[in-house]
Amino acid sequence: MTLIKSISGIRGTIGGAVGENLTPIDTVKFAAAYGSWIKQQRNKENYRVVVGRDARISGEMIQELVMQTLVGMGIHVVDVGLSTTPTVEIAVTEEHADGGIILTASHNPKQWNALKLLDAKGEFLNDTEGKKILEFAEAEDFKFVEVDSLGEITKNDAYIDIHIDMVLDLPLVNEKAIKEANFKVVVDAVNSTGGIAIPLLLDRLGVHTVKLFCTPNGEFPHNPEPLKEHLGEISRLVVKEDADLGIVVDPDVDRLALVSENGDMFGEEYTLVACADYVLSKTPGNTVSNMSSSRALRDITEKYGGTYQASAVGEVNVVKLMKDTNAIIGGEGNGGVIYPESHYGRDALVGVALFLSLLAEKKLKVSELRASYPSYFMSKKKIQLTEGLDVDDLLQKMETKYAGENITTIDGVKIDFPENWVHLRKSNTEPIIRIYTEAKTQETADALADRFIAEINDLVTV
Repeated sequence: MTLIKSISGIRGTIGGAVGENLTPIDTVKFAAAYGSWIKQQRNKENYRVVVGRDARISGEMIQELVMQTLVGMGIHVVDVGLSTTPTVEIAVTEEHADGGIILTASHNPKQWNALKLLDAKGEFLNDTEGKKILEFAEAEDFKFVEVDSLGEITKNDAYIDIHIDMVLDLPLVNEKAIKEANFKVVVDAVNSTGGIAIPLLLDRLGVHTVKLFCTPNGEFPHNPEPLKEHLGEISRLVVKEDADLGIVVDPDVDRLALVSENGDMFGEEYTLVACADYVLSKTPGNTVSNMSSSRALRDITEKYGGTYQASAVGEVNVVKLMKDTNAIIGGEGNGGVIYPESHYGRDALVGVALFLSLLAEKKLKVSELRASYPSYFMSKKKIQLTEGLDVDDLLQKMETKYAGENITTIDGVKIDFPENWVHLRKSNTEPIIRIYTEAKTQETADALADRFIAEINDLVTV
C-alpha cells in the first residue's frame, strides 16, 4: 500500500495506516493544506472551490471528507459530483472560483484515489505552488473558522452538459460533417465518468454509439490505463459491430485512445498527432508535447511550417511551454490533447470532436488515416523501485555512460540516438522508473527498452 505526496497532489491506496496510505486523516490534512493555500492567495471575504470526482468506489467518501474540510475553513464548495477532469477545469473558470479539486487517481487501479489540485485558472499547480501546499501539510498549521463563518456546499450537476456545449461551439468542430458521416462508434469508458460524458457528446454529434463498460460504478473491468494490452475486448467488439472506430478513455477522461475499424490500435501517441494534423491544417502554428512523446508530432508540425518543442513530463510543464511558445495545440503522447482555444488542460471530449471532424472531412477509414502519418513505434515499460534505491544516482550513471550521445536532462535522462530514443525517468505518480523508447519498428523499440532495463538492473546489482 502506498501514499505519494508530490507537487501534483496526494495519491495513494485506500485503507491502511495513517501517513502510509490515503486514509481519511491524510485526506483531511491535505484538503486543509490546499484550503490554507487558497486563502493565502488573496485576502477576501468569500472563497469558492469546485470539487468533482470520477466514479471510483472510494470517490464519494473522499469527496465528502474534502468538501467538509473546506467548509470547516470557511470556503464555499461547488459540488459538481460525478464529473471529468477537464469538466472540473472548465467549471473553475465558469464559476470564477479560487481553485478546484478533482478526486481521481487517473489511470491507477481501483484501490487508488487522489486529490488533483487546480488554481483559479482551472490549471494544475506549478512547482512552487505545489511545494507550498506540501509545506502546509507538513506543518499542520491549519486555521478553521467559527460556526457562523462555515462555508456552504452548492450542488451543480449541469457542467458535463455545459462542457459539451463549449466543445460543440469550437469553430473547428465540424458538427455538420460528423453528422453526415453517420459514424458508428464503440465506447469503452472503464465504468467511470467517461461513460456519462462521451456518449452524451456522441449523441449530440449524431453518432451511433455502442456502449462497452459505460456504467459509472467504479468497478474497472480491466486495467484502466488505455494501453493495447488492456483493450482486447473493445478491439474485438469494433470488428464484430462493423463500427467505424473505438473510443477509449481513462477514468477521469483526460486521455483518449482510439481503435481502428479493423480492431488495431490507432496508437495513443497518434491521438495528439491526428488532432494536431487537423488543427494545423486550419490554423498553422507551433506545437508542444513532453519528452516522452512521439517524434511524429514534430514531423506533422514542420509539415505545416510550425515549430515543435518538447517539455518535461507533466501537464503543467507542457502548458507552460505552450504559453511561452504560443502553441496552437499540444499535449502528451499518452492520449492527452490540450487545445488552448478550449482551455489549457488535457481533454478527451475535445480530442473526440477534433478527431471525428478530421475523419469526416478526409472521408478515410481510421486505419487509412493512421497509415498516412510518419510511422514510429513506442515501447513503454517500467521497473518497480526497491526501498533505498538512489534513483538520481542511477540516472546519473546512465547519463555518464552515454555522454557521447545527444542527452537531455530536464526530466530524468533522455538519450536521442540517430534512429531512435530512450527516456528514463522516475514516475511522479507511482514508485517506478519509466523506460520509454521509440524506433522505426516495434521490435526495435521493445529490444531497446529491454536493453536499458537490463543495464539498469546491472547497475542496481553492482
